Amino acid sequence: MTYSYFCPCPRGLEAALAEELNEIASQGTTLKVHNQVPGGVHCSGALDDAYRINLHSRIASRVLLRIAHASYVNENDIYDATLAAPWEEWFGVDHTIRVDITAIKSPLKSLEFITLKVKDAVCDRFRDLYGKRPSVDTRTPDMRITGFLDARTYTVYLDTSGEALFKRGWRQETGDAPLRENLAAGLLRVAGWKPGMTLFDPMCGSGTILVEAAQILAGIPPGARRSFAFEKFHDFDAAEWLAIKGSFKPAPLPVTPTLFGSDISGDMVVMTRNNLRNAGIQFEVPLKQIEAQEVRPPSETPGILLTNPPYGERIGVRGDSSQAPDELAASFYTAFSATLKQRFAGWQVYLFTADLGVPKMLRLKESRKTPFFNGALECRLFRFDMVAGFNRREAAKPKDAS
Repeated sequence: MTYSYFCPCPRGLEAALAEELNEIASQGTTLKVHNQVPGGVHCSGALDDAYRINLHSRIASRVLLRIAHASYVNENDIYDATLAAPWEEWFGVDHTIRVDITAIKSPLKSLEFITLKVKDAVCDRFRDLYGKRPSVDTRTPDMRITGFLDARTYTVYLDTSGEALFKRGWRQETGDAPLRENLAAGLLRVAGWKPGMTLFDPMCGSGTILVEAAQILAGIPPGARRSFAFEKFHDFDAAEWLAIKGSFKPAPLPVTPTLFGSDISGDMVVMTRNNLRNAGIQFEVPLKQIEAQEVRPPSETPGILLTNPPYGERIGVRGDSSQAPDELAASFYTAFSATLKQRFAGWQVYLFTADLGVPKMLRLKESRKTPFFNGALECRLFRFDMVAGFNRREAAKPKDAS
């Protein structure tokens, strides 16, 4: 049987997710990748393809299985379409449920009311069949039901993932505002990093970018250390799931380090080390406590410097607290820019930030900028190509040149 799936992802990573899904599809014959839409990718396949995507996708936020699709005019149409869907084929009355609704250009005004109608329809179907209804659990439900409305149609999905896929199961500690794991994985792909290339994160925080890269290098699937909602489905095939889980081959451990990190905070360096260990990394990732503007290239071979710089007060962990945040940022980026120009010739530098004025503060012209959303926050991945002789060229420019 072929099912329709929708894999949501952080906005800006749709093309990267489609590329990744095609790589997963190439391992079998049944998964087909269809169209990208803002916020995700449609695909179709067998039920065990949902197992594979959940295990292997680093970029998807969830894997949603389409249960029903219908046109609607009002809330009663949505109720009827949900009531007609065969929920009892997937889960039982003893499972807890949660309903989430999103809408784009829907003429209906209240998402809360629609959420209630969908919940009532699912519960009424069970009550009609068995005389009992499932309970609602908004915090840790067994089954998540997701409805999506556009201007004219309603689609309802059963979430095969459970907790969002960026929750890999290894993170026990975070710093302030940690980067989500699937966003970090997407940044690595967009930056063109591949195993074997040198990667350096000089503001590594709790180590999300480094952990994602290390797991890719080790051949550890992102879902290897967690459980999924599909394991509670009626037709769950435990033997098939064990076979899929056991079929990946870990990569040989690297002989020399290619991943490097540093942070101004010793606590963050310790946290990164712990997170790497929790994620199953058994090779050395050299880490240093040092201010980003003081760093030197960690390897003779130029590579990719990819980082998510802190912002506002977070830049000045050890800075002069009498300075305003914007002054701290300006002085930090001036010093960091000098370090990049003088020491990182030949490197590709990628900065992921919500501060769209970073190139101006660095006094560097980006060679590419890719828009992303970190939740609702609009961000950019700026790429700077550090060419040898930067500082000499800059010194030769007239003072008023930008």
